[in-house]
Amino acid sequence: MIKQEELHYCKKCKKELEDHYCSHCGNPRELKRIDKKYIIDEIGSILNFDKGILYSTRELLIRPGLTIREFIVDDRDRLVKPVIFIIVTSLIYAILRQFFQFEDGYIGQENTKPPTSMVIFGWIQNNYGYGNIIMGIFIALWTKLLFRKHRYNFYEILILLCFVMGMGMLILSVFGLIQGLTQLKVMDYGSLIYAMYATWAIGQFFDKKKFTSYLKAFFSYILGMFTFIIGILLLALVIDMFI
Repeated sequence: MIKQEELHYCKKCKKELEDHYCSHCGNPRELKRIDKKYIIDEIGSILNFDKGILYSTRELLIRPGLTIREFIVDDRDRLVKPVIFIIVTSLIYAILRQFFQFEDGYIGQENTKPPTSMVIFGWIQNNYGYGNIIMGIFIALWTKLLFRKHRYNFYEILILLCFVMGMGMLILSVFGLIQGLTQLKVMDYGSLIYAMYATWAIGQFFDKKKFTSYLKAFFSYILGMFTFIIGILLLALVIDMFI
């Protein structure tokens, strides 16, 4: 008779183990220690050409709207997860901006703004990943309104914006790198190309054959950015009133 203390149980689902892997959930009996190989494998899983950042970037650069639609409707394993994508690309932009000290062409701070709004904009500059997600909510609301005849819900549109804005961060990173290395003021061109890319990607996502799709996409992006900035200024005004 097997003694109770000799039995082994899965640490994840608490089922009895009979082999090196749990037959119920597939969890290994013993996890391997974290070492150099583990770290390299984890980095490789993010950057690999199969389903990682590089593959996702290539697909989103070539056919953004169609790729994102396939992710939402057909296969959610082909691309890196949208929230991870926007956070990683925002981190890349923030690191390059910090290292090369190029002028920010994304969200700027003006001395004429009230102090509180400068603090809020400063937080966004230091936390682009979260700032982009919040900004994406504003753009998604306008996109949902202007494309209300389509079947996509708000959260699916928000996923669309995570991918689009993540690519926007990479576009701005390239222009920031050029500006940092050459001292040429090219960030405004980067912002323009970002807006053009967003218009193309959103329009292609809904209906690539209709010009009105791209027109609605352009206004969704512009109105979303505008209301995001207005929202920050109003929030700062309310805080200043109470303080």
